[in-house]
Amino acid sequence: MQSSQAENPFGSTLTGAQILVESLHCEGVRHIFGYPGGTVLPLYDAIHQQTHFDHILVRHEQAALHAADAYARSSGQVGVAVVTSGPGATNAVTGIATAYADSIPLVVITGQVSTGLIGTDAFQECDTIGITRPCVKHNFLVKHVEDLAVTVKKAFHIARTGRPGPVIIDLPKDIQTSECVFEYPDMIEMPNYRPTTRGHSGQIKRALTALLEAERPLIYVGGGAVSSDAHDILNEFLDAVGAPVVSTLLGLGAVRPDNPHYLGMVGMHGTYEADMAMHYCDVLLAVGARFDDRVIGHPADFMKRERTVIHIDIDPSSISKIVHADVPIVGDVREVLTDALRMLGERRPDPALTAGWQSEIAQWRAKQSLAYAVDAKGPIKPQAVIERVGAYTKGEAWYATDVGQHQIWAAQYLKIAKPRHWLSSGGLGTMGYGLPAACGCAVAHPGEPVVCFTGDGSVQMNIQELGTAKQYGLAPKIFLLNNGYLGMVAYWQRNYYGGRLSASVMDVQPDFVKLAECYGHVGIRVQTYEELDKAIHDAFETYRDELVLIDVIIAPEEPVLPMVGPGLGLTDIVIPGEGY
Repeated sequence: MQSSQAENPFGSTLTGAQILVESLHCEGVRHIFGYPGGTVLPLYDAIHQQTHFDHILVRHEQAALHAADAYARSSGQVGVAVVTSGPGATNAVTGIATAYADSIPLVVITGQVSTGLIGTDAFQECDTIGITRPCVKHNFLVKHVEDLAVTVKKAFHIARTGRPGPVIIDLPKDIQTSECVFEYPDMIEMPNYRPTTRGHSGQIKRALTALLEAERPLIYVGGGAVSSDAHDILNEFLDAVGAPVVSTLLGLGAVRPDNPHYLGMVGMHGTYEADMAMHYCDVLLAVGARFDDRVIGHPADFMKRERTVIHIDIDPSSISKIVHADVPIVGDVREVLTDALRMLGERRPDPALTAGWQSEIAQWRAKQSLAYAVDAKGPIKPQAVIERVGAYTKGEAWYATDVGQHQIWAAQYLKIAKPRHWLSSGGLGTMGYGLPAACGCAVAHPGEPVVCFTGDGSVQMNIQELGTAKQYGLAPKIFLLNNGYLGMVAYWQRNYYGGRLSASVMDVQPDFVKLAECYGHVGIRVQTYEELDKAIHDAFETYRDELVLIDVIIAPEEPVLPMVGPGLGLTDIVIPGEGY
């Protein structure tokens, strides 16, 4: 039997574990994230003997998925995670579902009991295929070692093409120890899976005509513009048409922040001007976005106004799913916009046609819906933390967040200068994402500044990953916005549940500074603006190569505004000084 370190393993007889290692190498994998267990011990033995890629040992399987997820989001490559069977696989489900909701390409290898034991309730057996079917793009149970290499090829192809997503390879233990001759296919044919990438030229022409003739045009950019690497062509298109543009949470970073027509994030916590423009436009071009409830508010209210909706998306099932598309265009965002620019040529919209619209938008902007007051002697405003970190890093660091108030403040106040530099759980809203995501991003981009914004609730979901960071010399800067509450939950309870703070007060908290120090990192507590500015400087300069956790004690009941309340429409947006 040949070692997985053989110089040319093709045509050699290898074990299934060695075949998997060599197959990952063929796919260009450089890092995998995982946690060993009984059913993947043959695989881990093969990993130990290879030199193709590095394995990052996390402290919890959920964290392995979040780290691989952020690795994929930030690098544009397929993230890879390995977990064992039973509880290892079920612990990973949250991370798999997070990636599925946000269309992130992952290949997840889950151990499984030997084929002869499947269905017998064996130790650490669970139906991984059945459990994950609703939250993966596809999954495979490998029953023959001869099928393993081609299964890996298919998994990577499915994960990265079309609408990206997670793919599972469930690998029984006996398949890992079985042997066969290793061959890895150069190409794969999947007749039943052929995503459409080029948009229909007639539909693109219709879309351009509608956009050029619109009196109140708006372009609505989602995460699809990021995942398709359409940043450059998108901004060229935006410059050409000169229409106002808004972004979803996951679309942040796709639009240049200095675009004079950029109105900011749209939706429940969007800017006033973005929400008003979204509601009152007469032609709406959706670019890789899906009209989810956090964007359009109450669907019936949004659809009361007549408008022409143009929808570009590579996933045909997303088009007209919530809002009817008058001009549907199925295709890859980058390819569709490339064709659109070519068809547009030298044509440009008539500024006189949209003059009234631009004037109205200027009036909405004048409300300054993101304005906030700072008392130099009072408690620290979380908005100020975000702005000061963003200014120090010039919007060019990698920014990971957990989920909650801090996430929204970061989305509102950061000016992200580059695509793929915003890492946040959107569709699933997964607390505990931030710290392992920052670690995964730091692995993908060694030596580059990585920032994690988190809260005292979220950070405790996966705080054990401080150990992973120490083991591998990862140095993200963690800004913990500490208000002693499950902030977003408490905010809703104050406003919609009679002020009854049911199970949302963190009565017992660790000393986060000492906890960071226990793991061998730097901890800093901040209670004044002067301390904040010094901590930011020290984190990025004095402790450049170390993980620094800055425990920022913020105003405890600061609201997240603007906000569209639950069940309301975009025009019901409340901005600072007007309520809540």
